Amino acid sequence: MSHQLPDGFLWGAATAAHQIEGGNVNNDWWEREHAHPPVVPESSGDACDSYHRYEEDLDLVVELGLNAYRFSLEWSRIEPAEAEFSVAALDYYRRVVEACVARGLTPMVTLHHFTVPLWFARAGGWRAPGAADRFERYCERVLPVIGEAVPWVCTINEPNLLAVLSPILERGATPKSFPSEPDHALGEVLLVAHRKARDVLASLPTVRSGYTVACFNFHPVDTVVPEWTPLAMDWYLEQAADDDFLGVQCYSRVLLGPEGPLEPDPSAERTSIGTEYYPDCVAETVARAWGLSGHTPLLVTENGIPTNDDEQRERYLREAVAGLGRAMAEGIDVGGYFHWSLIDNFEWVWGFGPKYGLAAVNRETFARTLKPSARVFADIARRGRI
Repeated sequence: MSHQLPDGFLWGAATAAHQIEGGNVNNDWWEREHAHPPVVPESSGDACDSYHRYEEDLDLVVELGLNAYRFSLEWSRIEPAEAEFSVAALDYYRRVVEACVARGLTPMVTLHHFTVPLWFARAGGWRAPGAADRFERYCERVLPVIGEAVPWVCTINEPNLLAVLSPILERGATPKSFPSEPDHALGEVLLVAHRKARDVLASLPTVRSGYTVACFNFHPVDTVVPEWTPLAMDWYLEQAADDDFLGVQCYSRVLLGPEGPLEPDPSAERTSIGTEYYPDCVAETVARAWGLSGHTPLLVTENGIPTNDDEQRERYLREAVAGLGRAMAEGIDVGGYFHWSLIDNFEWVWGFGPKYGLAAVNRETFARTLKPSARVFADIARRGRI
């Protein structure tokens, strides 16, 4: 079965500021990277030097024949001290948007992708009174960056994952496995912040806004599962019912027993970080998101695989996109697919180890080299059918 794609379908690649820019020294993740002992295995350092090489990155997107690029704004650059906004940083991100448009790429901008400014974190972060109001003020100041050139804006990346991981990170621990309980109060604050941002963005009639959800794709192996499990994802899918779109982000699946997550079956194919090779996650999570959100239009804003075996990435891409085609053929409204990620980058608590990119990055010279899997993705994107 094949499915004809709708006009304007977005084929893109995704990145995030802290993971590729380098030199983001004024946010909470940089502080974690340099804590004693560090909470994460290594410093992001210069990352991929994309702050200076963003045009090289955009040229890769064009070379692959894609039509969209998702990237994030770094709040700590734009507002380095409370209520002090950097004109230079705002101008920088405006130039990135302009560079996308000049290349015929549709920009999708994420306003918050995990990192917050140090001043915000030290004041209590998202738990502090007025946190959502501070985020709203930041959103108001970046409106000129978005303007009429950015049609898609993600307010907050994976608020459900933030609510799950934040309690662990705040204790100075490194997440080693799926935690047992999300922070529901924090999730409520993030939802308020999202809605404030959505109201701000409504002043730009050409913008469609939403948030993205980390879809863990739970597979119960027993009739009894932990009560907290649906709250890690489903509540956030339901709350997106009034948004312009919902971003679905998935990579694998999680097997669940009565006590919580289980290791993949010993016979299952694995990725480089030990997760199960499971490209069917796209079709399954798209269907779940479509139902729980009340048929909110969807975008697959992240999907990919951590692997050092590029042939495995090729297989994964083909199978994941085929599953997406089956879901769309059943009537699910999906407006685009963004591969995570464009380039190998800094993967948070994993450091530079996992390789998700369509292009490799030389850690000494920062030279980008497209992988064979990138050509496979390019061929898929050019067809107009999946």
